[in-house]
Amino acid sequence: MGRRVGDLPELSRTSGVRIVAATGLHQAAHYTAELLNRLSTEGLADLFVRELTKGIGIADTGVRAGLIKVAGGFHGLDAHARWTMRAAAEAHHATGAPIAVHLELGTGALDVLDLLCGELDVPPDRLILGHLNRSPDLTMHHQAAEAGAYLAFDGPSRANHATDWRMPEAVKALADAGFADQLLLGGDTTTAGARAVNGGPGLPYLLRRVRPRLELAVGEDLVERILTRNPGRAFAVEWPP
Repeated sequence: MGRRVGDLPELSRTSGVRIVAATGLHQAAHYTAELLNRLSTEGLADLFVRELTKGIGIADTGVRAGLIKVAGGFHGLDAHARWTMRAAAEAHHATGAPIAVHLELGTGALDVLDLLCGELDVPPDRLILGHLNRSPDLTMHHQAAEAGAYLAFDGPSRANHATDWRMPEAVKALADAGFADQLLLGGDTTTAGARAVNGGPGLPYLLRRVRPRLELAVGEDLVERILTRNPGRAFAVEWPP
């Protein structure tokens, strides 16, 4: 989906920012039937492991992925989601890489936990659940955190979703319940109009506007942890030889 992996090493060097690229597969709607059939034949888990341990894509870039990204559906998991998550779990067990999950409109987190952690034995602290702010269900957030997963709140780029204005409430509720070390922030600036270079909020919005708003709710020290130590743990991997 346009990872442009050849550009990432220089971007990291010149910016001083740690960049973690993903292997994985999104919802079926984003791919042709021919590609999905080929991946099914060749072995999806093998592809994930290869991109995590040898390099991403066909070209010999030498740039390896650092996490696995898959996607659920709206309030459930279809056959495609279950296929990709089984492959992700297999790749995790082979490499130790964390698994990040797109939750459609923030839903389906408990189904994802049941499959990946309950059935496929992925440790919950190796799982990052994304877009939770799009479904501001504080009870569900608490249940997902209690299971041990990381919870990612993002979405400043999504003007038509319940995002920024509900985020401080959700973050504070989870922090007060003892889950501060499992919280992550993101931007999800996946569209051209959402990027700062095109006049959108972009990732800088997290530091310009979201950070001070969260600091009012939970304090500067906690927000600093969410922006630094928490992602450091969530994305860390002890790569096998």
